[in-house]
Amino acid sequence: MMKLNASDERRALIIGGSLGGLFAGNLLRQIGWDVDIFERSVHDLDSRGGGIVLQPEVIEVFRRAGLDIRTVDLGVRSKYRTVLQPDGSIESKHFAPQTQTSWSLVYTTLKAAFGDRDYHQAKTMVKIDQDPEAGTVTAQFEDGTREMGDVLIGADGGDSVVRRQFWPTMRPTYAGYLAWRGLLPEDAMPPAARQMLHEDFGFANNEGSHILGYLVPGEHNDVHPGHRLYNWVWYRVADERLLEQIMIDRNSRPRGYAIPEGLLADRWVEHLRREAENLLPVPFREVVEATTRPFAQAIRDLASDHMVVGRVAIIGDAAAIPRPHTAASTSKAATNALALADELQASPKDVPAALARWEPPQVALGKHLRQQGSQTGNYLLCHRPPLGEIG
Repeated sequence: MMKLNASDERRALIIGGSLGGLFAGNLLRQIGWDVDIFERSVHDLDSRGGGIVLQPEVIEVFRRAGLDIRTVDLGVRSKYRTVLQPDGSIESKHFAPQTQTSWSLVYTTLKAAFGDRDYHQAKTMVKIDQDPEAGTVTAQFEDGTREMGDVLIGADGGDSVVRRQFWPTMRPTYAGYLAWRGLLPEDAMPPAARQMLHEDFGFANNEGSHILGYLVPGEHNDVHPGHRLYNWVWYRVADERLLEQIMIDRNSRPRGYAIPEGLLADRWVEHLRREAENLLPVPFREVVEATTRPFAQAIRDLASDHMVVGRVAIIGDAAAIPRPHTAASTSKAATNALALADELQASPKDVPAALARWEPPQVALGKHLRQQGSQTGNYLLCHRPPLGEIG
């Protein structure tokens, strides 16, 4: 059933119920908007997922959403950044305290804060219509239902349906390498890995290879020692032909750009372990070999030239996909949502004006992160220094 707005209440339709959608949903509700989130998945998105470096923008969303962060343990703290040589010796170690969290912890915390009443699952959006004279935007869904609001926010990820409708030529491009990933129970870390990597944020480089790892919250977001997970990410160059083969899962289903945990085909698990033997220092090699359910993700680039059309805006990965080296994908989505809430609060009766002010700095942020991530990735994987540092 389509909701009707009271004259003094604005309604936001959010397409996508992952982190970007939950950032925006919680923040807009706090400034007095009626908010509904529409997620295409039938099930909760909660999973063990992967690690995230906790950034100030995410903490600020928690604070504004009314969460008492003093009572919530948001992650696992590390003190040192340790870089290993290919032979396993320490290249460098320096004091760099930070907190690592997990996708699951952020998602479940925000989902609980938003609640279930206005979070609608199994809702696949197929089309958006705008009526400038009435000042409304309407989303049509695959099940035949329609929802009308004052603003629509596309937070539906890198393959955004919202972006595709309005800017069909803005598509993610493959960066030329992928990330093998894994999660290993802390107590299952082999001896060399525990000795060299356990409490640190670790790194190691080789030709066409860059790996990092750190502890994150474990099952049920448990951050207590002995219950955490070791999260590792190994970047390896791969041409598009090889990527296409890797992205066919163990059930022979093409997966596009990501293989979920437990669905990587056996041939690629064996390939991963052979490469670990040849390229990784012993502590990281042991971690990779001990991981029973590795998964994979293609690294893609996107930085949209536009994020607003009428009363529609896109945020998070729908608008820009920074490479993971920036540690900014989640924080960028939080930044988009924080700024959007600020502008809508400043102009509650003029949504187009608010979006027009909001768009330029957000587009600039996406382009800056794309440049930063590309330069970092090219240097780490291809040993190409950033422009201006050659010679």
